[in-house]
Amino acid sequence: MANSNVLDDVFDNFVKGAKLFKDREVLRHDYLPDRLPHREDQIRLLGSTVAPVLRDARCSNIFIYGKTGTGKTAVAKYVLSHLESKAKEYGAQVKFCYINCRMTGSEYRVFAALSQSVGLSIPFTGLSVGEVFDRFRTGLDQSRIIFIIVLDEVDALIKDKGDAFMYELTRINETLHKSKVSIIGISNDLRLKEFLDPRVFSSLSEEELVFRPYDAAELRNILLERSKLAFQDGVLSDSALSISSALAAAEHGDARRALDLLRVAGEVAERQGAKAITEEHVRQAEKHIEHNRVIEALKNLTLHSKLVLLSVYHLNKSSATTGEIYDVYNELCGEMGAGLLTQRRLGSLVNELDSMGLVNAKVVSMGRYGRTKKIRLEISRGLIRDVLGSESRFSQIMTYQPKALHKGDN
Repeated sequence: MANSNVLDDVFDNFVKGAKLFKDREVLRHDYLPDRLPHREDQIRLLGSTVAPVLRDARCSNIFIYGKTGTGKTAVAKYVLSHLESKAKEYGAQVKFCYINCRMTGSEYRVFAALSQSVGLSIPFTGLSVGEVFDRFRTGLDQSRIIFIIVLDEVDALIKDKGDAFMYELTRINETLHKSKVSIIGISNDLRLKEFLDPRVFSSLSEEELVFRPYDAAELRNILLERSKLAFQDGVLSDSALSISSALAAAEHGDARRALDLLRVAGEVAERQGAKAITEEHVRQAEKHIEHNRVIEALKNLTLHSKLVLLSVYHLNKSSATTGEIYDVYNELCGEMGAGLLTQRRLGSLVNELDSMGLVNAKVVSMGRYGRTKKIRLEISRGLIRDVLGSESRFSQIMTYQPKALHKGDN
């Protein structure tokens, strides 16, 4: 059968098959619903924290913690969009800038985005970070506004680049005369304090807001509301809804995961020409998502986390110590011309990889020699080779032979 006929069949079956979705976009995690169930308390708290800007007063910096999929970004965007319309109503000179630090990826681009939002144009490269920051500060002061900066996934940038840019931002009000800045930091990592200078941390977290995970009943509610908008009437079985919320609740109450499960289950059912979405479709969706999740997690790691993982990969032992990993990491940084992190920071990155399930790190007693941490890979070497080896910057160090491995051979 010619390839074109195969595709004709695929496309024709899809168009003629049962139409399960009304609007699949509703199940994406960047969709902002009109109502955020089970987050009323957090909305109220964040709202009362930012309210002073309506009277042209700076509001406290606030730090929002919580695991992925607990509604942090949705609540921040929801509160600020309402604040924006209120500010217009009251004639308050307020401006917002939302930045996802994982996507932005560097201090230069953070400061460039902030500059653009106060009307300055910054070249894509070519200036020093200090120069961009100075231009931003000058442009901001001339704007005579209260500027609220939302730094989402700020943990990603701090772990990769350090906290110097946060130090600059938290101190900026000392040098402004006509404008004021408030910062809303959002972090998926509850242990971000480990990575931050205590002075930065104290000025950043004048207020703190912690988002707890959703439980299965709350997730079921969220999914039920979204599914009414996403699917045709009657195509989503009750058992599929319940199992999606139960699986996501077991995975630390992650609403994104629950929404993904439903969306992919709908796509699986549609591909199979089914008239309804069943529990079995959700099970198939889970297998599919799990594999993709590990690949995504690997791709999205910061540079130094990738180098730490590659150090464990190169050691190729049943388990390695932090010291051994640091020696190899040191060499890999040298090979790539990347700045070196301290051994303490490396320890924090190992804990991070452990909490993501990419490595297993456990403390072992060495008798009278004290305790040490033993680290081993939790995912296949082949997967690391495929995912990281396909990135041009790592291709040459995939086959690198660390000198630290031969230290004991002499």
